[in-house]
Amino acid sequence: MRRAAQRTGLKDVAKAANVSLMTVSRAMRGVEGVSSQKRAEILRIAKRLNYLPNSNARSLVAENSDLVGISLPTLYNDVFASMLAGMRNTFENAGFATVLDTTKYDLHVEQNWVKRLLSWRPAAIVLTGVDHMHDLADALRQSKVPTLEIWDVTDDPIDICVGIDHRQAGFVAGHAARKLGYRRPAFVGAPRGQDTRADKRLEGLRLAFDGPVMAMRVDEDNSYLAGHAGTLDLLEQDPRPDIVFYLNDHLAFGGLMACMASGIESPRDIGLVGFNALDVTTVLPVPLSTIRTPRRLIGVTGARNLLARINGVSPDPVVRLPVELVQGATTRLQ
Repeated sequence: MRRAAQRTGLKDVAKAANVSLMTVSRAMRGVEGVSSQKRAEILRIAKRLNYLPNSNARSLVAENSDLVGISLPTLYNDVFASMLAGMRNTFENAGFATVLDTTKYDLHVEQNWVKRLLSWRPAAIVLTGVDHMHDLADALRQSKVPTLEIWDVTDDPIDICVGIDHRQAGFVAGHAARKLGYRRPAFVGAPRGQDTRADKRLEGLRLAFDGPVMAMRVDEDNSYLAGHAGTLDLLEQDPRPDIVFYLNDHLAFGGLMACMASGIESPRDIGLVGFNALDVTTVLPVPLSTIRTPRRLIGVTGARNLLARINGVSPDPVVRLPVELVQGATTRLQ
């Protein structure tokens, strides 16, 4: 058994992996410049040698665990499936197993699951979003279990976060539409508070248009039906909106079908804008204008940064990734 004076250091890991100290440091921090295969090999060697930067670098409750708990709102959504794929592949390459829970956007469910998970002594925890029950953040900080919040960002994360600025994403979509001459915006989404990321995007739209945005809230589990029903309601408004933004591309698909069934042509009569740039947008009768989000990159980057935390290295606490407007055929060109 190693004595304290013989504690494994970076040099020991570098020697065992036959790489430079710089390569080990980059692998530990999860930054670019090291291949996924080499990073995974280095992390496995570091774990085998029981490398710890210092006595406080890693939580004792996670010291001998290879389990990472991941909480997502749902698996019936391409958005979270893409992020999960990026995370799982990265964790598995590093020798960590994952256990998954779905919350159905219920913060009480999330909190209860975290309490159970902590009793399993996990190496780390992944939560979706930055809005949680008020005492959950304190409990996780006290546990010292490395914690990643994904998909959304905040200046005050529990530990680290990787995602997009949803308010800014809404502003990007609204600003582009306003430049095209749209003046009567509307939004179709879930009931207020159910999806706080979508609520933030609506705030961004209102900032972009510098005024009100008609919001049609639809309480429907099926996204296609929700988009269809919400759009039909909007089409009956007087004056009718000249552009509709949707919580996601699935709702936008339902909205496009509602317009076609009602004899409303897009973009001639109304603009339609989705969110996420899912594959479905490329096979619709009319290519959908939407916002592309880096979902898999969020998963990969988040997992790499969390691996760095597990190994006692402190990555950037907040990583904001950019979104991109995809100009389809459901908004006018000028």
